[in-house]
Amino acid sequence: MQRRHLIKATGLCALGAAGMPAAWAATPSPAAEVCDWRSVPFGGGGLVDGLVFHPREAGLLYARTDAGGAFRFDPASTSWVPLLDHLSNADADLMGVLSLAVDAQDPNRLYAACGQYLGEWSRNGALLASSDRGATWRITELGIKLGGRDAGRGSGERLQVDPNQGDVLWLGTTRDGLMKSADRGQSFRRLDFPARHVSLVLVDAAGGAPGAPSSTVYVGSHDKPGLYVSRDGGASFTREPGAPEQAPQRAVLGPDGTLYASFAVSYSDAASNPGNAKSGSVWKRDPKGRWTEITPVVPGQNSKGFGYSGLDVDRRVPGRILVSTFERWDQGDDLFLSTDDGAHWTPLSGRSKHQVGAYAWALSNQVRGSGQMGGQICDIKIDPFNGDRAVYGTGFGLYMADNLLAAQQPGGIVNWTFAVDRLELSVPVEIKSPSEGASLLGAMNDISGAGWDSIQKPPRAGLFMPFGENNRSVDHAELLPVLIARTADQASTGGYVSVDGAITWRPFGPTARLTKAPNGDYLTAGRIAVSAKGNFMVWAPDRQPALCTRDLGATWKECAGWPATRDVTLTPVADRAVDGVFYVYDRSSGKILISIDGGASFKPSITGLPVLDAWQSAQLISAPGSLRDLWLAVPDGLVYLAGPDKRGRTIKGVAEPWLIALGKAAPGASYHSVYVWGKVIVNGTLTEGLFRSDDVGANFKRINDDRHRFGRLLSLAADPLEHGVVYLAAQGRGILVGRPRAAS
Repeated sequence: MQRRHLIKATGLCALGAAGMPAAWAATPSPAAEVCDWRSVPFGGGGLVDGLVFHPREAGLLYARTDAGGAFRFDPASTSWVPLLDHLSNADADLMGVLSLAVDAQDPNRLYAACGQYLGEWSRNGALLASSDRGATWRITELGIKLGGRDAGRGSGERLQVDPNQGDVLWLGTTRDGLMKSADRGQSFRRLDFPARHVSLVLVDAAGGAPGAPSSTVYVGSHDKPGLYVSRDGGASFTREPGAPEQAPQRAVLGPDGTLYASFAVSYSDAASNPGNAKSGSVWKRDPKGRWTEITPVVPGQNSKGFGYSGLDVDRRVPGRILVSTFERWDQGDDLFLSTDDGAHWTPLSGRSKHQVGAYAWALSNQVRGSGQMGGQICDIKIDPFNGDRAVYGTGFGLYMADNLLAAQQPGGIVNWTFAVDRLELSVPVEIKSPSEGASLLGAMNDISGAGWDSIQKPPRAGLFMPFGENNRSVDHAELLPVLIARTADQASTGGYVSVDGAITWRPFGPTARLTKAPNGDYLTAGRIAVSAKGNFMVWAPDRQPALCTRDLGATWKECAGWPATRDVTLTPVADRAVDGVFYVYDRSSGKILISIDGGASFKPSITGLPVLDAWQSAQLISAPGSLRDLWLAVPDGLVYLAGPDKRGRTIKGVAEPWLIALGKAAPGASYHSVYVWGKVIVNGTLTEGLFRSDDVGANFKRINDDRHRFGRLLSLAADPLEHGVVYLAAQGRGILVGRPRAAS
C-alpha cells in the first residue's frame, strides 16, 4: 500500500481565553466557496433492487436502490449518473426508491416513488417527477408511507406510466393499496383494490388506442398473495384464475402476448424479496388464457427454501426468457435462460465468468455465501434493442453482459462485468483521514470497509478483512497513523487491530462483551478510540461499560468511572496530541470526563454542558497539536473548549451542528479549518448545508450547493494535509470528497 508522507503542521495551538480573536463570536458571513464533489471509488456495496430500460430509446437505462437513490446509465462513459444527490437531510428518506417508471412516449420523462420506511418516525413518501431524465425534479407529497427499504422492496415495478396515455400513472403502495393519477402524478386517488401491499403493476397496452388510457392492468399483492387483473381501467379487479396463490415478484408480457410472472412465498407474514423467502415458482399464461408452471428448479428438491424474482423476456424473440432465484443461500443464486418458452432451462452459474476490474473487494462476494452470481438478485433485464445484452442487480451492485446468447452455444461462456463505476451504494458509518499512510479510512455496514492509499482509485491492499461484516467504528493513532483499530459486529471478539496501515488485521482478545441485551435487543460492536501514539485504546461496546487495553487489544479491562450507558452508546475520544489521554461526553449529566491513565479510569473534567436525552445527537472531537483542545456539537449549538479554564465558548450563528470535523489550516492561518454540516445563520437567514471556517468559527463559508446535499450524512472528516478537502460519509451513497473549485 502506498504511503502519504507525514507533513508536520506548524503553528498549531489551542487558543486560550486571552488568545481569542475579536471576531470570534461574530455571525458567519454570507461568503460561499462551493466545492467540486466526486465519489471516492469503492464500487457498488449496496442493493440494486430495480432496473428499467426505456422501451423506445436505445441505451436509456435506470437503476433504483433502497438507500442510495436512483441512477441513469451513461453508455459513453460506461458509468452511472446519480439523480437524487440534491435531497436534503429532511428529505433523506426519499433516497429509498420503491419504484421507477418511464413514459414510453416521452424518453425525457422519469418518475420515482420514494420513501424508506413505514414507521411513524419516518418521512412520508413522495412521487418525484422529472421531465429532463432526472436532472431536476418536482416533488408531490403522497401523505402515506412507502417502504423503499422495507420488506418486499425487491419486487415490482409498482409504479407505471400508461404506455398509451402518458398522463395516467399507476402506483402500488406498501400498505395503502393501489392508486391512480390522471395528471402525471400531481394528484392520486385510491382504487378499490382488495389488498394493501401491492407487489407489482403491469399495464397491457395491447388493443388500446393511442392517446386513450389502457383498460387492462395486472396487479400483484404480498399480503393477499396472487395476481389480479382489471379490464375496465381499475374500476374492478378479479384474481387471475390458474395463477398460484403466491406473491408475484415480477411480470412481463412477451412479444406474442404471453404473460410471464415470477412468484415467492415468505416464511412469515412479512413480504419477501428481500427477506424470508421459503419457496417460489415461475409461470406463464398463453394468449388463450391457459396458465402453465415453468419453474426451472422447484425449491426444496435440491436445496433449502428460496424464491424467484428477476424475470425478463427478449422483446424481439418469442420464447426467450431469463429468470433469477433469490435468497438461495445454500447453493448461491442463479440465473436461468430458456429459448423454448420455459420447456428447458440453462443455469448460467456454470456458463458465466465475472470480471470485477478495479473493484478487488467484489472478489470476496463468495465469503457471504452468495455464490458466483451474487446474492439477492431482485431484478434482471434484457436490453429491448439487443437480446445479447443483459443486466442484473445484486445486494452489492450490478453486472452487465454483452454476450448473453453465448449460453446457447456448446461451451459458450457469458462474460459479466461488475459495472459499478460511480454507482456508490455503501453505508459508511465512520470515516477518518490520517496524516500519514492511508489517505482515508472507512468503516462500513455489510461490507466491512477499507483504507484508501489513493482516493482516485478503489482500494486494493487496504480492504478490511474478513469481508461481509458490519463495521461500526474505525480510529488511528494520530502520531502513528499506521496503527488502526476497528469494531465489527460479527467478529467473535468485537474488532481488529492493524499495525501496518490496514494491510493485515488481528482480532481483539477475548472480553465479556454482550451481543444481546437482556430484553433480546441486538447490541452492536460500538465505538473505538486509539491514543495519540497507539499505546492505549478505549472501546465502548453498545450500551455497556467501556473497556481499555494497553497491549494492542490482546487483553481488556473495564474502565472505572465510565458513565452508565443503558440507553445510548457513548463515544470515547482520544486526545490527538498526548498519549494515554481520553475523553467522553456524558450527556446525562452534562459533563466531559477525562482519563489520563490510558482509559483505566475516568473523572469529571468539564461541567455545565447541555444535558441531552438518549435520542439527541452529540459529537465531541479533539484537535491535533495541543492537549485538551476540544469541540462539542450539541443539538442547538457548537462549543469550543480550549485553554486552561475549559469553560467553553459558543460559536454564534451555528444553530444546528449535526456533524463537525477539523482539517488542515488555511494558508497563513494558525488553527485548523473547522467544518460543520448542519444549519448555520447566514446573513440573518438559517441555511442548511456544509460550511467551513478558517478563523476558529468567526466566519463560515458554505461549501456545497443545493444540487449536492447527499441526503443523510453519518460521518465527516477533513484532510489534515490539504486545505479545503473534506470527506462525507453519506448513508447509502458511499464516501464523497469535496475539493475547493479554485484548486481543481
